Amino acid sequence: MNLKSILPFSHDLLNRIILPGDTVVDATIGNGHDTAFLANLVGVNGRVFGFDIQQEAIDATTQLLTEKRLNTQVTLLHESHAKMTELLSEQTIKAAIFNLGYLPGGNKTITTLADSTIQAIDAALSLLEIGGITILVIYHGHPEGQIEKSAVLNYAKSLPQEQFHVLEYRFINQRSNPPFVIAIEKRKIKPVSAK
Repeated sequence: MNLKSILPFSHDLLNRIILPGDTVVDATIGNGHDTAFLANLVGVNGRVFGFDIQQEAIDATTQLLTEKRLNTQVTLLHESHAKMTELLSEQTIKAAIFNLGYLPGGNKTITTLADSTIQAIDAALSLLEIGGITILVIYHGHPEGQIEKSAVLNYAKSLPQEQFHVLEYRFINQRSNPPFVIAIEKRKIKPVSAK
């Protein structure tokens, strides 16, 4: 297939902007695959901050990072991503990625929730440097996912175009509520000219 599927598309966006030494966020570490991908991109002089509320996710990610020898540049936080502003207030980040839904292979009743997700996205955008990107991979094939999808889309559509570019990437002819991507790039604000 010539069109990139959802995860390769999101990784391609991250790969275009993240450089060694950058600071980034994995807002929902899950089984650690995005965390490891980000750790490779930032290198030993960069920093990845990873959030998850489930100890199972922290454990799986720790094991994966150890196996890949990537744990020195990663800080895992057993906290809600909604606490991002509080925990990373001194940071400026180049990128953030969210995989919304539930932990693959985990308890499907524990999901990301609309209110805390919006709070976390807002925090990520406030920490984001100019030209940085926040990526939202939205899995919505479950009841809470439908609620969260609507809230996230409404939030993203309301972002001022003078400050953000917002892109939606999805396959529209697939069955069973396929995941899709929202990518938000922070723009440089142009100064208002005096008249």
